[in-house]
Amino acid sequence: MIECPNCRHKELPGTLFCSECGTQLTGASDFSTLTIQRGLTGQLDEVIKKVPQTAEPPTSITATVSLYIMDSGQILPLEGRTEFTLGRSAEGQPILPDIDLAPYRGYEYGVSRLHASITLGGQQILTTDLGSANGTRLNGQKIPPHKPYPVNHGDIITLGKLKIQLLVRR
Repeated sequence: MIECPNCRHKELPGTLFCSECGTQLTGASDFSTLTIQRGLTGQLDEVIKKVPQTAEPPTSITATVSLYIMDSGQILPLEGRTEFTLGRSAEGQPILPDIDLAPYRGYEYGVSRLHASITLGGQQILTTDLGSANGTRLNGQKIPPHKPYPVNHGDIITLGKLKIQLLVRR
């Protein structure tokens, strides 16, 4: 286990950021970069040239922006509007989020009922924490509530401890 030098929280080996305080843990592990022998890269180039490049990965999603729920492997397309609230439904709750994360163990992961929002605007996508109890992180860094932050393809948005990757197809 790796111990965060800031808050002393225990993390798994290889973790880059503390899940509690967001401190970068890159210097905390004993892992090192391996050097690839030069001769192997030429062989790899030859193998890549032989692979047909015409096939595209199959996809049934036509949305240009989607959310990839990392623990479940589920992809949720964002279609039909320009702003989406993310949260979890609860019994007797009068206001429901646009994207309900309850089926993805939202309660267990600490997702608030109305946790965050994603706004699709022109060339920019923004995420905003809606004053959630357990906070929102963008690529491991905690973001303050009610302040929109730009997000890009591949960014990881963490609601409580539920990790969601933003997928943008242009």
